[in-house]
Amino acid sequence: MTAASSAARAKATPQKSPIAGGTTVAFTKEDELAAFREMLLIRRFEEKAGQMYGMGLIGGFCHLYIGQEAVVVGMRMAAKEGDQTITGYRDHGHMLACGMDPKAVMAELTGRRSGASKGKGGSMHMFSIEKRFYGGHGIVGAQVPLGTGLAFADRYRDNGNISFTYFGDGAANQGQVYESFNMAELWKLPVVYVIENNHYAMGTSVERSSALTDFSKRGQSFNIPGEQVDGMDVRAVKAAGVQAADWCRGGNGPIILEMQTYRYRGHSMSDPAKYRSKEEVQKMREEHDPIEQVRLRLIANKQASEEELKEIDAGVRAIVAEAADFASHDPEPDPAELWTDVLR
Repeated sequence: MTAASSAARAKATPQKSPIAGGTTVAFTKEDELAAFREMLLIRRFEEKAGQMYGMGLIGGFCHLYIGQEAVVVGMRMAAKEGDQTITGYRDHGHMLACGMDPKAVMAELTGRRSGASKGKGGSMHMFSIEKRFYGGHGIVGAQVPLGTGLAFADRYRDNGNISFTYFGDGAANQGQVYESFNMAELWKLPVVYVIENNHYAMGTSVERSSALTDFSKRGQSFNIPGEQVDGMDVRAVKAAGVQAADWCRGGNGPIILEMQTYRYRGHSMSDPAKYRSKEEVQKMREEHDPIEQVRLRLIANKQASEEELKEIDAGVRAIVAEAADFASHDPEPDPAELWTDVLR
C-alpha cells in the first residue's frame, strides 16, 4: 500500500464521536427549575394551540410538540448569543425556547397582524431575525440545506457562532440532507444536526421506513461523527449539546445528534394516530415524560415543593391564557399586506 493510499484511507475513517453516549450533566436547582418552566411553557402552549385549532381559531396545518420538549430546551442550554436555530414545521416549541414572545407566536397561529410574521406565515412558516430563529419550513427536509448555509455564513465571517439545524426521522431520508452533510464536512462548517427521532415520521414507524434506524450513523459515509441521546432527559440533551457545540466551535466541522424522543399527539391535528396503541403512548407518558422527570427530581431532592411547582404551572398557564386572548382579539392583517414582503 502506498503512502498516498494510506493517507486517503485514514481520511475516510469515520471520526470518533467526542460525546460519551448516555452521559448526563449535573443540574443545579436553578437549572432544574429553568428546564421545568421552559418545558412546561411549551407543553401548556401546545395544549392551548390544540384547543384553539379545534375551535376553528387556527387554520391550515398544526403540528404539536407535546412530548418532545426536552430536546429543544436542553439544546438551548448549550447555545450562546448569536447562534442560529432552524427547524421544520413542528416548530412552536423551538420558537418559545428561543425566547420569542408567546403572544406573537400565538397571534401568528391565528393569522393576526401582531403575529411574528405579520399573520402571513401561520404555524409552519414563522421566523424571528431578532431571536435568530429562521423557521419553520413546510417542505420536508428543506431546512437542512438552509441551516447548513447559515453555518457557512458563520464560518465565512469567523464569528464563533454555530447553526443548530433540527429535522425529524422522516426528513432524514431526504436526498438534500446528504448533499448538505457532504458540503458541511468538506468545508468544516459549524453545524449541529439535531435529528428528532420520534419514531413515526408522518405515521410510519422507522423500522418500516428506514434501512438504517440508528440515525446517529447517517453521517458516517461523510466522516461526520454522531451520537444517540436520550431526548426525553433534558440533562442528557444538554450534556450532548454542550459537547457538540464545543466540537463545532473548535473548527472540527459538523456533528449529528440523534435525539430519541416521542410525540404524544398525532403527526398533525388531522392525524388520529391509529398506527400505534394507546398503551404505547401511555407507557411513554408514565415512564419517560420529560417534564415529570424534572418534577420528581425537584421534589425528591427537596429543591421545590409540590405547592411551589403548582405556582409555576399557574404562572405558565396565565402567560398562555394571555397569549390566547391576545391572539383571539388582535386585528387581522390589512388586505394591503398581500403585496408586502413579496420577492419580485
